[in-house]
Amino acid sequence: MKRIALLLALILAAPAAAQAQAVTAPAGDPAAATNAFYAVYGPQVGKGGGIPDTAARLRYAAVLSPRLNKQLADAAAAQARLTAKVKNAVPPMLEGDIFSSLFEGATGWKVGACQSDGNTARCPVTLTHVSPAIAGRPPVKPAQWNDMVLLTNGPGGWKVDDVIYDAGFAFGNTGRLSAMLRMVIAATP
Repeated sequence: MKRIALLLALILAAPAAAQAQAVTAPAGDPAAATNAFYAVYGPQVGKGGGIPDTAARLRYAAVLSPRLNKQLADAAAAQARLTAKVKNAVPPMLEGDIFSSLFEGATGWKVGACQSDGNTARCPVTLTHVSPAIAGRPPVKPAQWNDMVLLTNGPGGWKVDDVIYDAGFAFGNTGRLSAMLRMVIAATP
């Protein structure tokens, strides 16, 4: 009985603990909001990629705009419909890192000077990827590229609303994150 009571107490306390860990960004600073996004993004790199699962979307929720949060949820639902329809016979529509140009994702970032008109902002970001050392393999040269993070200013302050992939990698993401998500949503109505 004591175990059940303890388990119940832990379950009820979990939302409060999660809320306390939510990342918030200063309301008037798009660069700080961009850095808050990357603080959430960084630990997620290398954990599967593609459309974030429910737990990862919860971590991102505080730093993304309502529009981008909805697109991610809609794309995840579309992917789930496709997977069920084909009985898991095809890979996910999006694989690798969706928040940067490089499939493997970024292991480091530096936010540049943001341009803002009061309601939207564009923040250039210099991203790097350093592959971990593997015994018996020569070191891999770090990759460096630039992407553009678009933000919107709403009642909750600045939030990431889109990413423009700007690296031009032969096998990397191109265009915009929002366009990729719209493609996934449209492919499985």
